Amino acid sequence: MKKLFFIGLLLLKVISVFGQAIRIIRVEDSLTREPVIAATIRTPTKLNVTRLVIGAVTDVNGIARIDNLPDDIKTLAVSAVGYETGQFPVTPGADTLVFRLKAAEETIDEVTVTATRTNSRIEDLPIKVEVLGQEDMNEESAVVPGNISSILGDISIIHIQRTSAVNGNQAIRMQGLDPKYTQILRDGLPLYEGFSGNLGVLQIPPLDLKQVEIVKGSVSTLYGGGAIGGMINIVSKSPTSDKPTFTALLNHSNLKETNLNAYYSQRYGKTGLTLFSGYTHQQAVDVTGDGFTDSPGIKQFNFHPRFFWNPSDYTKLDIGYAFTTEHREGGYLSALEGTLPNAYKNVTDLQRHTIDFNASQNTSENNLLTVKGAVSTFHRQNTDYQKLSDGRQSSIYLETNDLVRFGKHQLIVGANLTVEAFRKNPDSTRLVDYTYQTLGGFVQDDWQVGKKVAVQAGLRLDHHNTFGNFLLPRLSVKLKPSEPWTVRLSVGTGYKTPNLFVNQTPGALNVSLIFPRLLPIDVANVKAERSVGANVDIAYTKSFESGLSVQVDQAFYYTYVNSPVVSAFASTSSNLGAYTQLINAPYNLFSVGTDTYVRLEYKAYELYFGYNHTLARRDGPTDNTYLPLAPQDKFSTTVAWENDHFRFGIETSYVGTQYLYNNQKVANYWFFAGAAEYHYNDHWRLVLNAENMFNIKQANYETVVSGPVTQPTFRPVWAPLEGRIVNVALKYTL
Repeated sequence: MKKLFFIGLLLLKVISVFGQAIRIIRVEDSLTREPVIAATIRTPTKLNVTRLVIGAVTDVNGIARIDNLPDDIKTLAVSAVGYETGQFPVTPGADTLVFRLKAAEETIDEVTVTATRTNSRIEDLPIKVEVLGQEDMNEESAVVPGNISSILGDISIIHIQRTSAVNGNQAIRMQGLDPKYTQILRDGLPLYEGFSGNLGVLQIPPLDLKQVEIVKGSVSTLYGGGAIGGMINIVSKSPTSDKPTFTALLNHSNLKETNLNAYYSQRYGKTGLTLFSGYTHQQAVDVTGDGFTDSPGIKQFNFHPRFFWNPSDYTKLDIGYAFTTEHREGGYLSALEGTLPNAYKNVTDLQRHTIDFNASQNTSENNLLTVKGAVSTFHRQNTDYQKLSDGRQSSIYLETNDLVRFGKHQLIVGANLTVEAFRKNPDSTRLVDYTYQTLGGFVQDDWQVGKKVAVQAGLRLDHHNTFGNFLLPRLSVKLKPSEPWTVRLSVGTGYKTPNLFVNQTPGALNVSLIFPRLLPIDVANVKAERSVGANVDIAYTKSFESGLSVQVDQAFYYTYVNSPVVSAFASTSSNLGAYTQLINAPYNLFSVGTDTYVRLEYKAYELYFGYNHTLARRDGPTDNTYLPLAPQDKFSTTVAWENDHFRFGIETSYVGTQYLYNNQKVANYWFFAGAAEYHYNDHWRLVLNAENMFNIKQANYETVVSGPVTQPTFRPVWAPLEGRIVNVALKYTL
């Protein structure tokens, strides 16, 4: 910096004899409007043989002064470490100029969050967002290449709940609440609602992912109903280089799972392409020896190309297509093998097609107009207890928003339309066709009040064609009492409309959620759920000259849900037993808890520690039981060491104080995992990974399956079923 400053003074001395104009120039970050220190400002080339380059260097306030700038200078070049060099016009007659630099893509420590729509850096957001970045995705793609459930489960505030004993389906709990209160997005688009969201959301492979953004607490103002406990946005990669990037991965595990994934990306001038293709083959395995599959048989194929077009610096367009086909089967192993065809089996065949787009235009320096959307079709056939369910869902999401920056404000105004249309094919169920349409409008203002205070206020109004209107206000405040400290406070409201296909946790013991037992929703008597939530987050982040980096985060949260929609026994019955209907429970729900996050990095070492304590229970005149399958205590730790060729890591987690129904407590358990990686020449990576090294299984504590093999009864799943999993992966990157 001293060199740059000295050069700037020398340049000013040399050119002081030229021209008459005096210009004050402020250089800012284009995203945050923060001053850029030690930015060099100069004329792009020599003016002529005798006139030298004119320039200056910005001070701690991002300000530079150029004396005697000739009137014939039309542009100035501005450069700074960590930013792209820019060419800026000189406005005739203006004494003060403001130039804004874009952060370079190669900036390592800068994380941009897309889920908040303002594309702000994570440290500037008034709401708390945790990001699993590109490095995490690169590691996970080799450790557990088949899905993202493992990396999400490492976070203390997230609990991965398995919702079926035989087909391997999983769901996400945040802040102790049922999975339906966590909203899942793919590239900022809600694609996994209703019938299409109940199976395989976590089966997304991590190889073509850039990052996963986790927003904690109620953020329904941003994307509508559903984000009551939190929101997770899965962000795909985009091409960043004119050189081709190619990655291939082969993985095999002791559970007879094989993954073959490939990813390609490249920019071609103003266009670009990413392409992911993956195949998973997994045989059905009975680990416990009871005859029933603990790990299902899976044949899955994914294909995901995305095309990018940037005709100018102000216009961007990307279009993607995603295709998934899957055959999944579980149940009594002899039935799957054909030797005992009348025994129980659960077989699912599905296909998902999605076309999505995102177009943006900088209509001015401070205005960004965005239009995005997706059209998706989903078809699933499921055979359960010898009963067939067969249905299709078509989904549409369209959104337009306008981001305007003025002064210390970032104001975004927008509207979106969501359509969910379910059509039943001839089958054994009593389900009926429906079409849900939600039209919403929203406004959000990010106001940088001062250097130490930022405020984000939002308001959404949704109209649902079946369940009415919803007004959702939200307010967040960020405080910076001193440089290492950040305090965030947030209060928001939310809602969740009734849906047969999203209640992954039964409302009572033995109430079945399989499709042949579901009754249509009585829309005249079942109303939507409404919620209010509050989050407080205190963070300390500091890097020391010794190379030690410390990040400590302490969060507190509270959520209250009125009239939750739950599953209950109906008065009518079938040959499978009583039907299931959705009702508004005679109680409310609340969740209160704390979450502690500590990350230390020192040279080749990294340590993560997380502890979550949540009290989630019903709040009614006669029912104050704990929410089932919501652990009150969860520890998570990760220790890793890495050098030029090796990386070793050990993960541990503890799940404790977990209840089933009627306050029936189950055993606490520890979970250990370890991974060793060898990488050579930045091209080859060989990974040996072991999950659940001490072979913890629910069958060690109780009988999971009972009854005849033709119509068995399954206990609620509260612990791992598969036991120890060991896999070896080979990854090649060009």
